[in-house]
Amino acid sequence: MSNSQEESSNGGAATRLLAKARANLHFRSRWAELNGAMGDLGTYIPIVMALALANDIDLGTTLISTGVYNIITGLLYGVPMPVQPMKSIAAVAISSPSFGTPEIMAAGICTSAVVFFLGVTRLMGFVYRFIPLPVVRGIQLGQGLSFAMTAVKYVRYKQDLAKGKSLGQRPWLGLDGLILAIVATIFIVIVNGAGEAEREHDAEHVSDQLPEQVQGRRRSRTELWIRRVLFSTPSAMLVFIFGVVLAIIRQPGVVKELKAGPSHIHVVKISRRAWKEGFIKGAAPQLPLTVLNSVIAVCKLTSDLFPEKASAASATSVAITVGLMNLVGCWFGAMPSCHGAGGLAGQYKFGGRSGGCVAALGAAKLAVGLVLGGSLLRLLAEFPVALLGALLLFAGVELAMAARDMATKAESFVVLVCTAVSLVGSSAALGFVCGMALHGDLICELFGFHIVLDRKQLDMVIEVRDFHGHDI
Repeated sequence: MSNSQEESSNGGAATRLLAKARANLHFRSRWAELNGAMGDLGTYIPIVMALALANDIDLGTTLISTGVYNIITGLLYGVPMPVQPMKSIAAVAISSPSFGTPEIMAAGICTSAVVFFLGVTRLMGFVYRFIPLPVVRGIQLGQGLSFAMTAVKYVRYKQDLAKGKSLGQRPWLGLDGLILAIVATIFIVIVNGAGEAEREHDAEHVSDQLPEQVQGRRRSRTELWIRRVLFSTPSAMLVFIFGVVLAIIRQPGVVKELKAGPSHIHVVKISRRAWKEGFIKGAAPQLPLTVLNSVIAVCKLTSDLFPEKASAASATSVAITVGLMNLVGCWFGAMPSCHGAGGLAGQYKFGGRSGGCVAALGAAKLAVGLVLGGSLLRLLAEFPVALLGALLLFAGVELAMAARDMATKAESFVVLVCTAVSLVGSSAALGFVCGMALHGDLICELFGFHIVLDRKQLDMVIEVRDFHGHDI
């Protein structure tokens, strides 16, 4: 190939990449996309605040790193792929005072190294194809209900996020009271309660009205206009901005504590003991959750919501991005991060439909991290937790609704068992094992029993046999 042909080929590839990046970042609807960017904050803010308050994780470094992650994932996938804290590692860090920043970073690096290995070797793709859909739905339902129950706890009780504890009944009145949370929830329901399909149906219904039905048509058009105004209202964004205003009203002095300039970024020194503690206490329980919820479940949810983007957001590519994020960022003290089905569901619920949604969120995080650094923590500490609970509630409900596509009793049975074990045992890994065992008939085979799941008859027929295969 001549030099001119090679330059032409390189130029064509660059043009295609630029066109793809523009398409991935293109807003479907400006206000809806910006509103969708707020849909993940109900999970993000409480965990980041807790780690910063209890374990001295630098908020400025975390904002900058997660902002960059958001922009890159928006460019790569073209969907509102979230960047969330690794929740199991965060839970260990908050509950264990001796589990400090070096241990947290070691846990994030170890977890990501395994996930990255599974991605580059394409073993994650095999795992994705191997896990049956009812088990994935069970993990999604369990995680969604867990989010919803945490949201209700945030609303009902006052919270000490630094210790991860509830302090007592939340008062009805006040700038962080029950009435505030109820009003915010009702406001979000009014704006986002009707689905997109219902909106389109209303528009078609009005356009198809007969000419002689003038009065009814006017009534329908008035109703449609009201609906359009409501549906174009960025509910999550308004709730978040309102929360910031309330935080300043609750403690006006926090404005004076804000300081210009980014945090000092340095390499975290990780001792041999920190590596050991990080792997045993942090990475071991986090790894199953990352594989199941941050890769498998998020890929499945992406294919459900954005079937045209399923090939881009493959299990292999998502595992690689999860690995790279922390193999780089954790060395500089950035909070261990991953993707998450709950964040994707929340951002989709509030209107996120493109990579531009998370890229805009990433740009905002990056700007705030560079301008204010870690001094923003004092302001966030005054943010009404009840409002975060309202945002988190809808993210959890949207994720749980992914399990509604189970068509048979047998599949629903596997989903519910997997969900119940995940919630009671507080372990997605335990729920996964039980779901796989039930779906694959493993436990019954060990004891000489055989369960046949009759999908056509929507029934479960149990055949009991002895070890030689004879009917008992």
